[in-house]
Amino acid sequence: MKKAIYIFVALLIIIQSIPANLPEVSSKNPNDLIANNSDIPKDVKMILKNSCYDCHSNETHYPWYSYVVPVSFLVSRDIIAGREELNFSNWEDYKKTEKAEILDEISEYVSDGKMPMKIYTLIHRDAVLSDDEKEIIVVWAEEFAESLFE
Repeated sequence: MKKAIYIFVALLIIIQSIPANLPEVSSKNPNDLIANNSDIPKDVKMILKNSCYDCHSNETHYPWYSYVVPVSFLVSRDIIAGREELNFSNWEDYKKTEKAEILDEISEYVSDGKMPMKIYTLIHRDAVLSDDEKEIIVVWAEEFAESLFE
């Protein structure tokens, strides 16, 4: 039994030499939603940055455990998937119809409690949305979607 534990610990140490290969981070995103829409209310900006931007932008803040294998593989996979679905850093690259569809999905997923994901909020307790914050995001997303076609 002791030998198995030593082997397990040795393997765990060895696999730490595998690079984390996390998605790139950039604070300079000229096509970013918030950077290009000064009329977004402060509370909405704060909620988006706090609860959405880690997975849905190029402005990810990686916690220490993101660099620990095999957790790094899971973090990387989730961020890549999140950015593929929606990347706020590329907001201005979306067509109006895509933006409206995204905003509709934001409203739906937030009101249904699907976003932020439970696995994320389990560790990032400050990203959990209160009922008031959910309402703020839902109303904003619906109004912003309507304003796209005015």
